[in-house]
Amino acid sequence: MTAVLTDVNYRMSLALIRCLGEAGVSVVACQRQNGTMPIGFASKYCARQQLLPDDGYLDALYEVCAEIAAEEGERPALLPVGAATLKLLALPENRARFEAVCGLFLPAPEQLELLNDKERAAALAVSCGVPVPRAWQREPEESESAFLARVPLPCVVKPHCGEALGLTAADRYVIARDRTTLEQAFALFRDRAGEAPLVQEYLPGGALGCSVLAENGVVLRHICHRRIREYPITGGPSSCCDAIRHPELEDYVNRMAAACGYSGLAMFEFKEDAEGQPRLLEVNPRIWGTYPLTRVAGTNFSLLWFLLSYNAGNPDNPFPLPPAPEYALRRMTFFPTDQRAARAYRRAGQAHRAKGAFRDLLTAKDGLFEWGDPRPAFRYWRSLLQRGRGA
Repeated sequence: MTAVLTDVNYRMSLALIRCLGEAGVSVVACQRQNGTMPIGFASKYCARQQLLPDDGYLDALYEVCAEIAAEEGERPALLPVGAATLKLLALPENRARFEAVCGLFLPAPEQLELLNDKERAAALAVSCGVPVPRAWQREPEESESAFLARVPLPCVVKPHCGEALGLTAADRYVIARDRTTLEQAFALFRDRAGEAPLVQEYLPGGALGCSVLAENGVVLRHICHRRIREYPITGGPSSCCDAIRHPELEDYVNRMAAACGYSGLAMFEFKEDAEGQPRLLEVNPRIWGTYPLTRVAGTNFSLLWFLLSYNAGNPDNPFPLPPAPEYALRRMTFFPTDQRAARAYRRAGQAHRAKGAFRDLLTAKDGLFEWGDPRPAFRYWRSLLQRGRGA
């Protein structure tokens, strides 16, 4: 059995590569040519590395799958890691073409559009009884300045889909604590997206996530996590998180997945209000940044996604799906990002959080480095040093 993975420059691809390689799956790692060797190519679990041209990217990916299908007499599972490749493969014309040479298990385009749009996802959540942050909207005859003058502070300003605008996770929202910041952020996102951004209440509590793999609205796997530290510390992605159990989040996510008949991987992001009530912030209908926690905690997300994809491509010879394991409640960090966070917390006067990062350096599982497969981490760290020097 063969899995074809795309976008193996992303660090979350390593969890897929390693889990599938350990399970005896032959992993073909693919990456667009961009001048640098992706970290996924460095894993010992890659049976084959394939650089694909930017021009004709989908055609080249199709040929890789067709070649494997012809050689092995069975279709490989195609697992898109990056959001751009996922969006392309989900298009009906591309999906129909690729299904002749590989197995796909992906969301439908309308599901991607729904969940990627924060306003539409919030409306779906409300219809399912899932709490969301309070939002403010401009009245039809109201001026922009009058609208912004009545919005309570602090608040959060965000575009409908920051990923579609090419923004990094840390740049997809602004916490406005004064009127000037609110006006500047609103104008920035409005001009960038060509539509008014969302303005929501600021939630002071902890950040949570509930990640799933669903089929036709039925959630087959859950894993919940709590963010411990982030970088940048003003609101960046997780640099440290804990796998937790949270039945309330699972219930919320079950309702939303069922309501839209969702199929595929997704991470539902929540934040707690002042009373500790989790409220849905957004949904990432794809592989998410903390995906390596599925490996650290001992789940079988990767193998299940592969088998669902493989069985879709080989319906006459399906493999049984593995049962859901009881995942371990473990802590995961990303070195050296978490150490950068520690320095930032220390400068911000949060010494206790900085000390926690130094302690976790010795005790927590790293989301990238593994003694049995160390080269990808070394390549990733080297790339960080080169970027830091301006290379």
